[in-house]
Amino acid sequence: MAHIVIMGAGLGGMPAAYELRALLPPEHQVTVVNPSDTFQFTPSNPWVAVDWRERSVVTLPIAPMLERKGIRFVASGASSIDPAANRVTLDNGQALDYDYLVITTGPKLSFDEVPGAGPHGGHTHSICTVGHAEMFWAEYQKFLEAPGPIVVGAMPGASCFGPAYEFAFILDADLRRRKLRHKVPMTYVTAEPYIGHLGLGGVGDSKSMLESELRGHDIKWITSARTTRVEPGTLFTTQLDDQGKVVKEHEVPFKLAMMLPAFKGVDAVAGVADLCNPRGFVLIDEHQRSRKYRNIFSAGVCVAIPPVEATPVPSGAPKTGYMIETMVTAIAHNIADELAGRPATAKGTWNAICLADMGDTGAAFVALPQIPPRNVNWFKKGKWVHYAKIAFEKYFMRKMKTGNSDPIYEKYVLKALGIVRLADRG
Repeated sequence: MAHIVIMGAGLGGMPAAYELRALLPPEHQVTVVNPSDTFQFTPSNPWVAVDWRERSVVTLPIAPMLERKGIRFVASGASSIDPAANRVTLDNGQALDYDYLVITTGPKLSFDEVPGAGPHGGHTHSICTVGHAEMFWAEYQKFLEAPGPIVVGAMPGASCFGPAYEFAFILDADLRRRKLRHKVPMTYVTAEPYIGHLGLGGVGDSKSMLESELRGHDIKWITSARTTRVEPGTLFTTQLDDQGKVVKEHEVPFKLAMMLPAFKGVDAVAGVADLCNPRGFVLIDEHQRSRKYRNIFSAGVCVAIPPVEATPVPSGAPKTGYMIETMVTAIAHNIADELAGRPATAKGTWNAICLADMGDTGAAFVALPQIPPRNVNWFKKGKWVHYAKIAFEKYFMRKMKTGNSDPIYEKYVLKALGIVRLADRG
């Protein structure tokens, strides 16, 4: 009997548990460990921050969902990993021995890289967790009584730019509905070298389309922004040119700010010798396996992916939801194959599909594969995206409740679009 331990129960960890349980014979044990006992549907956090969603709609209790599938759950974070002993030690003092370890922890939010940033003792907000989104909503309610300037964007080293754009447009829509938009100057401040870069070198016509949308919504922007510190009411950022030379020093006033942080690997993972790069992201091969430890696999935001291109202000490549699912599927097949005495050959396709709500419309992009050169590369806008994201939220939450990580209709709908999870294994 093999014991597979999965660290993390988010957009990667939950599907990983379901897929492994479905592929493996019943004698093998699957255990999921996670600091929280609640699954969070992270893509809905921008809606939570303006009270378009409540916590109860975008979260689910983990234990009953996993237990129905015969998967063990432990509500605790991990304090350390001992790859020589094949053991994970948890924050609660418990030790779990594993035959395979799957790391899907998500990131550590590195607010401390910019003095004065972050919702805990700093002056900026985040929508990276449901709790952070709720903190924004609490302050936003006070803000609505006495509006002022708003800053939205992403810090140096950030890799998740789509939600920043999404949140800027959602805030714009919410303020317009409240008849307060004329009282709120908005500025988008980003480490990207140009609007619509998205950490991907652009997707389709994303640059001109997003610039047009920002202009149309009266949102000013600062690109190649090396934000250096945040003080109460002021964000300090240095704008660079394409050669990395200083163009202008900006002091951007705000009454409310949401700046996405750079990410790092979580401490328990980053602390393992030869497992990670200097930022704490797991170094993997084409089969999602650790380059150093043959029985450790990883997927999601916590894996190391080189930037698509060098930018004046450092920015990373995003790991979008479907891309993460392709990684997870590859891991599940590779572990199942090894336990059956076959070599691990599965490779995720790393296709990027993103739906970004913009209040009453939306923007979508497809990049196949995510890292250029691409076979498919388009960016489109329309009201259909707004409804598509709402539908996807309901669909994914249903998928987690039922424990069916790859429903039959998903297989056929995405296949019709030329989107598959695994690369050709032949």
